[in-house]
Amino acid sequence: MAESLKELNRLFHLEDKDLRTYSPLTLAYIGDGIYDLVIRTILVKKANCPVNRLHRQASALVKAGAQSKMMEVIEPVLTEEEERVYKRGRNAHSPTMAKHATMADYRRATGFEALMGYLYLKEDFGRMLALIRLGIGEDQDWK
Repeated sequence: MAESLKELNRLFHLEDKDLRTYSPLTLAYIGDGIYDLVIRTILVKKANCPVNRLHRQASALVKAGAQSKMMEVIEPVLTEEEERVYKRGRNAHSPTMAKHATMADYRRATGFEALMGYLYLKEDFGRMLALIRLGIGEDQDWK
C-alpha cells in the first residue's frame, strides 16, 4: 500500500502537507473511504459469497455504532498523537448525522474515521491495520 500511495503522489503531482493542517472532517472523509475499503477487502478475501451478503456484512462493520464500539476497544492503546487526532474528529461539528446512530456514536465514529484518515495519509498502514484488527476482534464471523 505504501508504494501505491507514493506512486499516486508521483503520478498526480501531489505534495505532502502537514497533516495537522487538515480539518478533522477532511480526515474523516478519507478515513471513511479507506476503512470501508479495508473491510471490503477482508470480506472478499475471507468469504467469496454473494454480493448482497458481502454488503450486509460490510455495512454492519462500517456503521457508526460499530465504529463507536471499536473506539471503546482501541482508545486505551492510542498514542498521545493518535488520541489528539481522534478527539479533534470526535469534537468536530458536522452538519450531518447518521440516520441510525445516536449523536454520541456518530461523534465517536467521526473521531475513528479521522484517525483512520490521519494514519492513511501519514502512510502508517501497519498501525492503521493493527488498530482495525484490534477493534474488530478475533471473534469476528466472516462467513
